[in-house]
Amino acid sequence: MAMDPGCFSESIYNLIPSDWKEPPQPPRYTSIFKTAIKNDMQKLKTSMKTMGPAKVEVPSPKDFLKKHSKEKPLPPKKKFDWNEPRKPPVPLRSEHPVMGIQSEKNFITTNAADVIMGVAKKPKPIYVDKRTGDKHDLEPSGLVPKYINKKDYGATPEYICKRNEEIKKAQEEYDNFVQESLKKAAMKRLSDEEREAVLQGLKKNWEEVHKEFQSLSVFIDSIPKKIRKQKLEQEMKQLEHDIGIIEKHKIIYIANK
Repeated sequence: MAMDPGCFSESIYNLIPSDWKEPPQPPRYTSIFKTAIKNDMQKLKTSMKTMGPAKVEVPSPKDFLKKHSKEKPLPPKKKFDWNEPRKPPVPLRSEHPVMGIQSEKNFITTNAADVIMGVAKKPKPIYVDKRTGDKHDLEPSGLVPKYINKKDYGATPEYICKRNEEIKKAQEEYDNFVQESLKKAAMKRLSDEEREAVLQGLKKNWEEVHKEFQSLSVFIDSIPKKIRKQKLEQEMKQLEHDIGIIEKHKIIYIANK
């Protein structure tokens, strides 16, 4: 019989405790990229040891700041050209303006007629939003119903009409494809009268099974009674499932045998 290596055997030599020797530790992990990274970091540190350039040129004592050196220089002088056109000369003292010219227009009557026949100036529409009387323009405030006066207000946008037509066309194509697929698969569509007749027949069957289920005895104390009760419950559940499917789907297809 083999002995478990983890279990010590009963021997007199095992009674003396032996010195426990600590197992040697595995060698420490050292990356092969340690030297390369150390050299790169040393280069970066050496280049960033100072603030600014390492060597700065000392300004020469001859390049001192001179007076008016920072002022903007004047534009160069333009040579005068005698051939350029000049302004008209100043009138002489002996020259007098034309006097005595009168207009036949009656400015008083004309101004009065313009005021009487003119349209009164409408005040600028404003609104007040505080009790202290702060006034603001009414038009940019959004309180003026100017959008409902547009000709196309409330009309369906053209892109939505186009999208609805595309959706309708795609639905018609899909319906035609389904009809052709069903015809190829030799499927027959159940008419409304046949669907209603099947539905009424299922309901009538359910009523008969339900009536039979209610006629069971109150105490189910035998195995045949339990089997019959389970059978009736299963039939009622299946009929309810079929009735729900037929009522949910108005279009029903059956395979031709």
